[in-house]
Amino acid sequence: MNDSMQRVCKKCLLRDMAEQAQYTNLFSYVKNLPPDDKVPDDVYEERLTFCRNCDKLLSGTCILCGCYVELRAAMRVKSCPAVPARWGKV
Repeated sequence: MNDSMQRVCKKCLLRDMAEQAQYTNLFSYVKNLPPDDKVPDDVYEERLTFCRNCDKLLSGTCILCGCYVELRAAMRVKSCPAVPARWGKV
């Protein structure tokens, strides 16, 4: 199956999808967040695990708020938009 025929993975993060190259700026932005604004790597991965298992994840975005979950999860001041939140501010 060629790239243009691949199906979109509705339960994937952006970094797991074939179109990853389209999101290079987003990944660069997350990587270059100031250390004081960014959660530690283990917290980031834990948050993404919650997002991966959430029924509100759709093709790398949260259908509750419309954010890219990989960006939201990286930021200390952000929390999960679900009620109750699956993860909170650091």
